[in-house]
Amino acid sequence: MEFARLEKPVQKRVQEVFEKFREHRHAGLHLEKLEHPRDPRIRTIRITKFMRGVVLAPDSGDSFLLLKVMAHDDAIAWALKHRATVNSATQGIELRDDVALDRATASVHQTVPATEAGGLFDRVADKELIRLGIDPDLLPLVRHLSDESHLDALHKILPEQQYDVLAGLAAGLEPEDVWREAIASQTERSHQHDHADSADLLTAAMARSQGRIALLNGPDELMDVLSRPFDAWRVFLHPSQRRVAYQPSYKGPARVTGGPGTGKTVVALHRALHLARRLPAEAPAESILLTTFTRDLATDLRRSLELLIPEEGLRAKIRVINVDALANQVVRADRGRHLNIVTDQREIAARWSRIAQRLGVEFTGTFLDQEWRQVVLAQDLRSPEAYLKASRSGRGTALSPLKRAQVWRAVEAFTQELRQADELTFLQVCAEAGRLMEPRLERPFRHVVIDEAQDLHPVQWRMLRALVTPGPDDLFIAGDTHQRIYGNKVSLRSLGISVTGRSHRLRINYRTTREILTWSTSLLTGEHVDDMDGGIDSLSGYRSAFRGAHPMTHGATSKSEEISALTAQVSEWVTDGIEPSEIGVAVRYIQLGKEIAQAMKQVGVPAVVLGTQAGHGEGIHIGTMHRMKGLEFRCMAVSGVNDGVLPMPGAVTPEELDPQQHREDLRSELSLLFVACTRAREFLRVSWHGDASTFLSS
Repeated sequence: MEFARLEKPVQKRVQEVFEKFREHRHAGLHLEKLEHPRDPRIRTIRITKFMRGVVLAPDSGDSFLLLKVMAHDDAIAWALKHRATVNSATQGIELRDDVALDRATASVHQTVPATEAGGLFDRVADKELIRLGIDPDLLPLVRHLSDESHLDALHKILPEQQYDVLAGLAAGLEPEDVWREAIASQTERSHQHDHADSADLLTAAMARSQGRIALLNGPDELMDVLSRPFDAWRVFLHPSQRRVAYQPSYKGPARVTGGPGTGKTVVALHRALHLARRLPAEAPAESILLTTFTRDLATDLRRSLELLIPEEGLRAKIRVINVDALANQVVRADRGRHLNIVTDQREIAARWSRIAQRLGVEFTGTFLDQEWRQVVLAQDLRSPEAYLKASRSGRGTALSPLKRAQVWRAVEAFTQELRQADELTFLQVCAEAGRLMEPRLERPFRHVVIDEAQDLHPVQWRMLRALVTPGPDDLFIAGDTHQRIYGNKVSLRSLGISVTGRSHRLRINYRTTREILTWSTSLLTGEHVDDMDGGIDSLSGYRSAFRGAHPMTHGATSKSEEISALTAQVSEWVTDGIEPSEIGVAVRYIQLGKEIAQAMKQVGVPAVVLGTQAGHGEGIHIGTMHRMKGLEFRCMAVSGVNDGVLPMPGAVTPEELDPQQHREDLRSELSLLFVACTRAREFLRVSWHGDASTFLSS
């Protein structure tokens, strides 16, 4: 990503320099030694008159590591201060800022020890720290740290792998958890890159460090990666993720969870690739299903899969389609005709209200619709007797047998109206698809990989379960219940999907800066979220690998003033060299998005509004918070976060009607804001006009 920020002529010159470097018979002759360096193997190479590259040149072999491209004096200063070493735990390469570390360690002996409250790592013994790869000479410095802010101050000077270990421990993880996440994932793979015949341990360490560095065969590969860094990161696996994605086999359904930016989608993509490679030669095309909640997310998965798997033959083994579209195809094929699907939620709610009024039942249309979706369809209840006995856990309002009979009359009237009109809802289509698939001996897929699993309804889960024969590697599930925005709560165990012993949590955010992450997760303080398996999910230990600017907040007196300030900020980002397509704007309702797009075009900034006829092409991407799900941008603006808009009154069940559902709806609205804010990689701006949303003040 540093390379992407270089001026285009400098990027081109890097390519030219390393083309000559490769062709030269003695490539090392291009490298210039430094006077009195900390590490004589760190050299520099001239890029332009004003820019130099910093290169690590091992004592033997022909592997060289490009570390930096910087202004001449900065490159020299950086090279003189740093030293390359081999991590004692991972056996991978790491870089030490020796000058800064020496200074920090020396200051420890001149100041008082950690505070009376104790040191940050008092609970971890020295031998455990050393086992996790902490250098013994750094122990005095580590023992002196009393809180996370002190550790943060050392982020830029500690070796990266050692900082990751300390950050994990500081976040409350046990040493064994840190070992699994930060060490085991690399040591397992190091055996694949052992260079027993290599005289240079550093060369071997470079080979073991894939996941933190890229090993390339020439300048063409170098430029291919560096010229499209954000594309590369979309499918790039970090070591803690690779262990999950490339587990040779799971004995049954497996799951990966984690907060935004931890790489769940990337893991799902690589899992699909791993499974495709293991298919027998005779396996037909589309033997693997890669699916998700919405059509937009499926399109994004397909684009990422093309980046990850250039070979069409291998990619053809994987079918990418969203759940509802697949269910539609299954039922349409069975019926032999087109399906009339009701998609307008307002129309559905109005129909329920008319039925309630006609039957004289004492429930609102909203309550009846929720009861039908969250109890009747969720539990596949097909008779009044089944409904009478069914659990309504989580619904909040208790119903007597008489009231349940009233609800069932409304359900029968609603479904009868749909039948008479030859119409179906998407959930009905999924339920029918599941019933069609379940008795079949031959299932259509050998493996099913599911992304954004937290938003799927139980009827969709039953269909997915029926698409693949139960057994090893049948289901691979990726999701985060903190990002649930549609209120579909499930228990995987109740659906016959057991992930016990095969569930993995990712805790390191590789997308969003720590400042953005801290601000965004503070929105969820005090929220208790289920884990889809009978427990409570937690963001404990969730942390970012990057630092950056603090989020910006802006309140305006009017909508026009808010839009004007937003266009000025976006224009500034574009002037600073950020591509419009790397900027996103999230809103709660589409009309505000259209007004923002019009204002952008008036100041010469191209804009596209997702989900509309003009929702394609180049420009900043503007969309509702729902449509931003699964996307990411270097710069993210979340606009119109007003009181009375977020939470949106129409999306929240009145508390007097159903207190439990009221809380669930508020949580879904809060998750929407959390999801929108965590689409940002480097810059986040949140704005409103009039009074700010209560979510921002809580």
